[in-house]
Amino acid sequence: MKQWISFPRIEGTASRQAHADLPPETYERELGREGFFGPATHMYHRHPPTAWSDFEGPLRPRAFDTNRLAESGSSPWDAVPLLHNAAAKIRYLNLTGSMSTLARNADGDELLFIHQGSGELFCDYGHLSFRDGDYIVLPRGTMWRLEVPAPVAALLIEASNESYQLPDKGMLGPHAIFDQAVLDTPLIDDAFRAQQTDDVWRVEVKSRGKLSIITYPFNPLDAVGWKGDLAPVRINWRDIRPLMSHRYHLPPSVHTTFLASRFVVCTFVPRPFETDPGALKVPFFHNNDDFDEVIFYHAGEFFSRDNIHPGMITLHPSGFTHGPHPKALQNMLEQKTVGTEEVAVMIDTRDPLDIDERATSTEWAGYVDSWKT
Repeated sequence: MKQWISFPRIEGTASRQAHADLPPETYERELGREGFFGPATHMYHRHPPTAWSDFEGPLRPRAFDTNRLAESGSSPWDAVPLLHNAAAKIRYLNLTGSMSTLARNADGDELLFIHQGSGELFCDYGHLSFRDGDYIVLPRGTMWRLEVPAPVAALLIEASNESYQLPDKGMLGPHAIFDQAVLDTPLIDDAFRAQQTDDVWRVEVKSRGKLSIITYPFNPLDAVGWKGDLAPVRINWRDIRPLMSHRYHLPPSVHTTFLASRFVVCTFVPRPFETDPGALKVPFFHNNDDFDEVIFYHAGEFFSRDNIHPGMITLHPSGFTHGPHPKALQNMLEQKTVGTEEVAVMIDTRDPLDIDERATSTEWAGYVDSWKT
């Protein structure tokens, strides 16, 4: 795709380079289309765009605390629905013990992000160990179960009627951010063969949002081999090497890990701060006018947010201007440490998300006021 030379118009007092060398005593706000991939304009304001004194109406930002959710049993179909639209369903699973039945999602690919705990995954394709911080992509129709020595908490993201893919890394080349060689697939190993018994097993299949139960007089995870390029894959956030620029604060889209046709999943991992004196060292204020933005906070210190702890989820609806909290804004041009310490999962959806009533029971109602100076 060609990128013709263009000459953006500049009116009044403005920076020639986005996210750097801001005019004195100004605050930058990006108005963009198609996330961070379409045309954009950068406004320079006298006051922070989030310094409101009051906020009313449904556009307000939301924050939920999954730590307040009750245990959800021993099946992924017991996971608590949080947010959803036609293309994506976000649920939270507090698995109390090993799964006694097999699960199969006929509605779309399932992405598991393991927030807490570790264990063993058994599926059609074999056996795979997992730990905290793992992403596990389960292709649509895969039969699977988890064996866990202790409770496991996981964020589940269904790509409804869709498949997960990897982003096009363009001029960075295919090995940037992570090499596909770090993706692990299940093994037909001794542990997998050992569970191939003649005991009765049930498979709970979700199709069009409803469950069907198929019973076998043996364990249907009885494969002796497979060949192909479709299989579950696992990658841990610790294997991700984030894209960085010491002179320019990069948009969150460069941290895309997986994508479907109507949403993307990005991973924020520890990285050095920008070192150029004029470069922003916090996320820039922006209107994400085409996407709803969800962030699940997994671990560390969240440098652009106040009063956010691991296990919380925030939702910034499309059309809502947002950016760093006032305390973080004080470090706009100079940070006190050499780098970030946060680990978080961001989900940007092209279509508005609906909030399940079970999520609202865990809501921090004061989140909208956390931008007040």
